[in-house]
Amino acid sequence: MTDIIQLLPDHVANQIAAGEVVQRPASVVKELLENAIDAEATEIKLIIKDAGKTLVQVIDNGKGMSVTDARLSFERHATSKIKSAEDLFQLHTKGFRGEALASIAAIAHVELKTKRPNDDLGTTIEIEGSVLKSQEAIVTPTGTSVAVKNLFFNIPARRNFLKSNNVEIRHITDEFHRVALTHPNIAFAFYHNGNELFNLHIENYRQRIVHIFGNKTNEKLVPVEEETEVLKVSGFVGKPEFSKKTRSEQFFFVNNRYIKSPYLNHAISAAYEGLLKDGYHASYFLNFTVDPKTIDINIHPTKTEIKFDDEHTLYAILRSSVKHSLGQFNIAPVLDFEQQSSFNTPYSYKDKTVAPPKIEVDRSFNPFEDGDQAKEKSTYNAVNFKKEPAASWESLYVGLESKGNGKTTDFSELTFESETKTDPIFKSSAIETSKTTFQLQQKYIVSTIKSGMLIIDQNRAHQRILYEGFLKHITVKEATSQQLLFPLELSFTPNEIHIIKDVKTNLEHTGFVFSEISEERLTVTGVPVGVSDSEVSIILEQLISDVENDVPDASFSAADVLAKSMAKSLAIKNGQTLSAEEQEHMVDSLFACKEPNVSPTNRPTFITMKVDDIEKKFM
Repeated sequence: MTDIIQLLPDHVANQIAAGEVVQRPASVVKELLENAIDAEATEIKLIIKDAGKTLVQVIDNGKGMSVTDARLSFERHATSKIKSAEDLFQLHTKGFRGEALASIAAIAHVELKTKRPNDDLGTTIEIEGSVLKSQEAIVTPTGTSVAVKNLFFNIPARRNFLKSNNVEIRHITDEFHRVALTHPNIAFAFYHNGNELFNLHIENYRQRIVHIFGNKTNEKLVPVEEETEVLKVSGFVGKPEFSKKTRSEQFFFVNNRYIKSPYLNHAISAAYEGLLKDGYHASYFLNFTVDPKTIDINIHPTKTEIKFDDEHTLYAILRSSVKHSLGQFNIAPVLDFEQQSSFNTPYSYKDKTVAPPKIEVDRSFNPFEDGDQAKEKSTYNAVNFKKEPAASWESLYVGLESKGNGKTTDFSELTFESETKTDPIFKSSAIETSKTTFQLQQKYIVSTIKSGMLIIDQNRAHQRILYEGFLKHITVKEATSQQLLFPLELSFTPNEIHIIKDVKTNLEHTGFVFSEISEERLTVTGVPVGVSDSEVSIILEQLISDVENDVPDASFSAADVLAKSMAKSLAIKNGQTLSAEEQEHMVDSLFACKEPNVSPTNRPTFITMKVDDIEKKFM
């Protein structure tokens, strides 16, 4: 038999590696921005066209590359960051594998222009699908410019898997935030289709956060600062009252590298215990500085996961430092052990028994007497008054005699006004109906049917009813809107405003009316019928969370996510008491839906129990 194992060609190996490194245009943005930072650039420009499908270009003023380095940079496992395996545990750079440029060049058209400060001329290289097309000397500014065009041009299947431009630009913006946040000492500019989205100057960390997430963010931040032998923590956490339903403002950085860590996120949640509402998440922007020898970065292709030597210690330090900051700035309630001594009970009173207060009252005082009589009487009482035992309650009725005839009043002869009795228009028997439903534990509606018993989950059923109603208004006809007496102003981050603008038309079809939408706030002048002012922010926050998680890429899909989100926010919650009429209306409305069997999230809305099944329980 012939040998079956063969060495893959370089272009095939590069495409396989590209599948791990480059998942979407945002992956290219991340790799190019990190290379620019490693080149010690102080100004970086990111230029995007068609959400990165047509062009991703990063221009920096770093130290540039020589002619030889420019060509070698596109070879697999060629890097200037490390020289030996031991260097993996002494990393001070973003990249170290030498795979990014080779992977990108395997699936796109790449044009590189670079020049070192001391060189008179720079170098330009053009590569298409790992094939070198040209390399020439050119006049170019100091630094490096990498333009990635026609991403996935030779892998049409991968290109077809890309989402809409709105979704892809959102992922690119997320990557830009992660890089720009951890390097406030570098100026960043971000352009999309010729429009400037961000222009960040060199500034401190707090200013960088505010300029990315909006001016409203400044009042939300609480500084965190802690330094130990193991770890140095610095940054900011958000106040509990500004918590969000989304996790879009949660950032961990370890040695200036963005990471994801559910374990450390739990430490933050533990520090906020008792301060956050259910379903809400705290914002945080925290930088960790640790010894590079105590972490392992080389465990994930995207380098967003890190292994720590002693995670338990980091957990304890992080939790206590965040908790300390919340207490130090009077965000969390604390016990005051230095109360005033005047509030304490004297020790001389500790053995005394409590007795009712002794009060002496002049029982003969009459405020309606004439002035002379009252004065005379008060003078007499002042001399002759003596304390008498309190009379019993029966003495209050002694002497109740009629002034007219001297006879004792007979209460049995008195007559009193009584309310007029009127018969109802409809007899009670005419409006009484047999109750066919009842509520179980304020969560389920139980109804009888011919074959047995019907048990409905009130929350899921109401979600189905609202979902179909909203979807009908969005896709078929516009809903009625109730105008607000006072317009409602809400603040959001620029990224959240962008999401709301994408679904603005669908929101207006459900009954929302917006008079103004700026970069950081929007004004609501009308809401759907039945929605209160206090629910508007909850609905929009839930909508933003759902859009970010479900990432819709078609107009119908966006309308579907909107209908699901609003139904989830406005549906009757478990634990809410319903009247008999509301229960029956819920049952009737559910079975008038097109899909009454499942909720919008495909979970069952009701179950049935037949009489035979009940009888089997008694056997």
